[in-house]
Amino acid sequence: MTKSIDYFFSIGSPWSFIGLETLAALARRHEAEITPYLATVVEENGGILSRNKPQARRAYGTRDLKRWSRARGKPLLLDGRPPLADPTPASRLVIAAYLDGKDWLALTGALQEAFWVHAEDIGQPEVRAAVATRAGFDGSALLARESADDVTAKWSSDREHAVKSGVFGFPTFTYDNEIYWGQDNLPFLQQHLEGKKP
Repeated sequence: MTKSIDYFFSIGSPWSFIGLETLAALARRHEAEITPYLATVVEENGGILSRNKPQARRAYGTRDLKRWSRARGKPLLLDGRPPLADPTPASRLVIAAYLDGKDWLALTGALQEAFWVHAEDIGQPEVRAAVATRAGFDGSALLARESADDVTAKWSSDREHAVKSGVFGFPTFTYDNEIYWGQDNLPFLQQHLEGKKP
């Protein structure tokens, strides 16, 4: 039986970005299928947008993010970032790729790297189309799919699934009815995939 991991994440989450390659490698090793669910912070379940966190918590989060980015070998441009549009619309580009049977993991990585490493404004449609094209996709075709009924329906149902699954922050992984929040929980997911449920 194929192992299946539900992967809840946000294009705008740096934590999702720095853990993406580790998750993909883990899934390959265990021949597990990853099903993507894209959403924004699930405030209904207690998720807190960064801008709404106390300054002390935001400051610690930034320090911790820098530590983890070094540990994962994923450089992030956190200081001196220019004003950028909301990266959330890029989620629908990834959904379109997934529904069309394309390599949505590669597209996710390309969009997140553009946003978090190079501070490209993927909130702008022409920018995300260009990023997709550079990554080997038909960026114009994907962009044209962003508002398609099946794409917007999945965007809505992904959030509903996140709420029902108890997700509040990103990334979150569920496997075998167990939930793991945060890319730092990937070692526990690995143990579970190996048959040693933590």
